[in-house]
Amino acid sequence: MKAIVITQPGSPEVLQLQEVEDPQIKDDEVLIKVEATALNRADTLQRKGSYPPPKGASPYPGLECSGTILSVGKNVSRWKVGDQVCALLGGGGYAEKVAVPAGQVLPVPSGVSLKDAAAFPEVHGGSSGIGTFAIQMGKCQGVRVFVTAGSEEKLAVCKDLGADVCINYKTEDFVARVKEETGGKGVDVILDCMGASYFQRNLDSLNIDGRLFIIGTQGGAKTELNITSLFAKRLTVQAAGLRSRSTENKTLIVSEVEKNVWPAIAVGKVKPVIYKYLPLCEAAEAHQLMESSQHIGKIMLVP
Repeated sequence: MKAIVITQPGSPEVLQLQEVEDPQIKDDEVLIKVEATALNRADTLQRKGSYPPPKGASPYPGLECSGTILSVGKNVSRWKVGDQVCALLGGGGYAEKVAVPAGQVLPVPSGVSLKDAAAFPEVHGGSSGIGTFAIQMGKCQGVRVFVTAGSEEKLAVCKDLGADVCINYKTEDFVARVKEETGGKGVDVILDCMGASYFQRNLDSLNIDGRLFIIGTQGGAKTELNITSLFAKRLTVQAAGLRSRSTENKTLIVSEVEKNVWPAIAVGKVKPVIYKYLPLCEAAEAHQLMESSQHIGKIMLVP
């Protein structure tokens, strides 16, 4: 099969389409013919050499995919050859085929094309892939959603998706705006992909008993903390990592996603926001696009 190989750590040009060995499935795995895979920021970190795949995972990038099952291991009962699915991967999505534990496989949601379904398994600013998803899920849960983005075009998309308060972080102080919109109280939960550069401002934006949930470090990984700022409002700071979790833990997460998220997708309350499809051979161009932050929603690669 063909796959995108990271020839050496570096800039997007190190991503090369090469002929490689087909993956071999274990007894509890399925082999998927990839229809599409979606980019994640973690892929760019892996390309640079700072986010290696877990032990035993594919060396090729790609943390989610959709496709058709080509074969199943002898211990697999739920899936059969020909099933159309999407999957959460430890790696290997940038390829024509990928092996994945059966517990990390999901049915394609009703009303979603096989190609678009690759945008859902790894749901990691408001206009990013995870941001567009989080806005829609937040509205499904009946919460008031605030977003930040760096352009009026991105804010308009967020508003169309249901965001209640849209803040341009380049022209506005988002802490002041949050306080203004909440009567001085602050918000209850913040989903943050920036890390260090926003850390203190995020804490300042939280309500009493508020939670800061960090899913990325685009703004750096090291910062100073005045611990008394946590005491004053009884704040919780939590981080999430998905790729390094055990197969058992990922299986549990995938099961919860199918139970709690798939119904919202099936009735059209949550839809994939796709920015662009590119052929697999243009993975370098896709990474350049992601790192430019010009996109709104998911960037997809198609073998």
